[in-house]
Amino acid sequence: MKRCKWCNEKNPIYIEYHDKEWGVPNFDDLYLFEMLILESFQAGLSWECVLNKREDFKKSYDNFDIAKITNYNAQKINELLSNEKIIRNKLKINASINNAKIFQNIQKEFGSFYKYLTQFTNNQIIYERDKVTNDLSDNISKDLIKRGMKFVGSTIIYSYLQAIGIINSHDIECFLNSDN
Repeated sequence: MKRCKWCNEKNPIYIEYHDKEWGVPNFDDLYLFEMLILESFQAGLSWECVLNKREDFKKSYDNFDIAKITNYNAQKINELLSNEKIIRNKLKINASINNAKIFQNIQKEFGSFYKYLTQFTNNQIIYERDKVTNDLSDNISKDLIKRGMKFVGSTIIYSYLQAIGIINSHDIECFLNSDN
């Protein structure tokens, strides 16, 4: 069975993610929030590194409960910074709390984060490969940055859109490619 070339076939977590999650449309706000937080931690690192720590992130971040995260205080931030099982980058940890607040504001403004995304996507799934940014990721990134989010550059947002299934980028040879 052929998979996308980026999928490390020696890592069962990566295989499971590739085969059952990546590129599969999932527009539940809890999932959208989790993936946005995880993608923001990827900046400068590999997705495999973040994915290997996903379960520890879930535990450390209260199962990505946005209401709890928006109320994290200095004590919780210090707890996260001392947790060796997650990525301990102070800027990214502070950004995750900030981004949670903005995510919550977007939910209030649009009714859900997915409805916010649809103003850019028109409910379309994009099929493209071999890109790291496009006009869609550029526009969403610019808007999120304008709203005050951090670690949401166009490349991160492109990866995010691939993860949540708005952009489907399975390699031509991959068994999950829609052309097969």
